[in-house]
Amino acid sequence: MGSAFKRFCLQFCCCCCVRDEDDDDEKQPLVPADPLEYFNREVQKRRDEETNLWSTPGDPSHSEREDDRVLYGLLQARNKTRMGSTGYRRLSVDIEAMRDTRREVRDKWKTILENLGFMAEADSLLNVSAGTSQDRMRNAPAARAMLQTLHNETSVFSSREPPPERYLFILDRLIYLDIAEDFVAKAKRFYPPNEESDEETPGLSINLPLLLARVEQAMNGREDEDDDDDDDESGREDGNMSDRS
Repeated sequence: MGSAFKRFCLQFCCCCCVRDEDDDDEKQPLVPADPLEYFNREVQKRRDEETNLWSTPGDPSHSEREDDRVLYGLLQARNKTRMGSTGYRRLSVDIEAMRDTRREVRDKWKTILENLGFMAEADSLLNVSAGTSQDRMRNAPAARAMLQTLHNETSVFSSREPPPERYLFILDRLIYLDIAEDFVAKAKRFYPPNEESDEETPGLSINLPLLLARVEQAMNGREDEDDDDDDDESGREDGNMSDRS
């Protein structure tokens, strides 16, 4: 009886009706008692996020799509750049700009799924691993047709780039759950196509050739630094030889 009344108050009454009983819950620490568990969860969250950043899941080279190729090149260039340097910070800004755009698209999908009542299942429905194969899809042609509809008739994706294929797998799941048509209808209502010709979409509308040039510049800059280091070492050796003579 008490628990049922509490649920009734939570749904229909003022929060003050159950505030006393919830005081203990509100005082729960944000960080769990075991900090290691918290950090392990955060690390796993980051890994999952990285897995979902690739547009084409079945592409281990990350080079089939131009935006994947650019992002992969930026990551590789940053890995070879001294941490904390100006070049490292510039590469990090470019990487985060591209990732923010991909997160923005994912957030749109999550918003629609949650509006359809899939609050708890949205993240799992949107999760696509790098090893996902199209051979396991149940309704590939229908999923591709719906993906093209979302691309042409909504602003869920950038109209300047082809839609990422990772969303084919998500649409295939929605078709299996018999909610794909509802999803497309919601997407048309929530994110109608942009009427402006000059579409302002950050991230994927970033000048990709410019980013590629920055990658090459970063790589060449590292090579130049290595050459300078070699020249300095050879100069010091020559100086030491002359002092000895």
